[in-house]
Amino acid sequence: MLGRMRVLVTGAAGYVGYAVGRRLLAAGHEVTGLVRGADRVLPPGVRPIIGDLLDPAGLGPVLDEPYDAVCHLAALTRVRESFAEPLRFFTANVQGTVNLLEALPPSVAGIVYGSTAAVYGTPDRQPIPEEQTPAPTSPYGASKLAAEQVVRFHARAGSAGAMVLRTFNVAGSVDGRPDPDETRLIPKALAVAAGTAPHLEINGSGGAVREYLHVDDLAAAHVRALETVRPGDERVYNVGSGAGASVLEVVTAVEEVTGRAVPTVRRPPQPEPPLLVCDARAVRRELGWRPVRSALPEIIGDAWAALLSAGG
Repeated sequence: MLGRMRVLVTGAAGYVGYAVGRRLLAAGHEVTGLVRGADRVLPPGVRPIIGDLLDPAGLGPVLDEPYDAVCHLAALTRVRESFAEPLRFFTANVQGTVNLLEALPPSVAGIVYGSTAAVYGTPDRQPIPEEQTPAPTSPYGASKLAAEQVVRFHARAGSAGAMVLRTFNVAGSVDGRPDPDETRLIPKALAVAAGTAPHLEINGSGGAVREYLHVDDLAAAHVRALETVRPGDERVYNVGSGAGASVLEVVTAVEEVTGRAVPTVRRPPQPEPPLLVCDARAVRRELGWRPVRSALPEIIGDAWAALLSAGG
């Protein structure tokens, strides 16, 4: 898609949605953010509209505008919570996607869906390619995979193209906004460094390796996808740095960046893959995207500055 676009972003006040809206504005697009309440903070220049993806009767009138593209980011995302409330996750992530697609105006020619590496479950290939057969092991991952399929089949049946971006571990900060999910490793380690948590619990040896992607790099990938998608497209991309770090390496990096100790407590090992990193060659080759802010010290430094500015 070329030129200035009218883009709808769902979940626009969220951690990733805010960063995407900010990047879209910087690229010269007209951005509308769908939010559930008037008190949600959006980047300056993003026009808010209030609506609920789980209220289909009220959604149609709200979205009755000639958008060119939509970036769908609204979702429930916490893996552990999904085991306790699977129906809530499927309702929000799958039914919410169905309701959005049904309410979109026919002018929408491109859909970009923000998905997750959780759809892969425990893969048998490393780095993980897009060809890896999805086998989610959590209700969260299963709900996101189902929503991916909804988006892709919808694109096949109509005139809109679709791109699915599968993301691994998102971290860092833009505009001083910390990651709100304190169940993730970097926010937990920073909370210990800030003195708001007594210690960091580590399962087993701390040798499990994961990769981390700056939220601003992820936002740039969404912009590239929105600017590239064409009617008839149906593509899935891994979006990641491809560079892994162990839990202990993250702890060391947090101590070096913050200048503060991060006491740890060892817990029994848990059944988890020793290595999860992605093969992101396709998105680099076909969309021309590369991470530029995803070195671990920069990710942690931005997240630390955001935590301090928020009073952490």
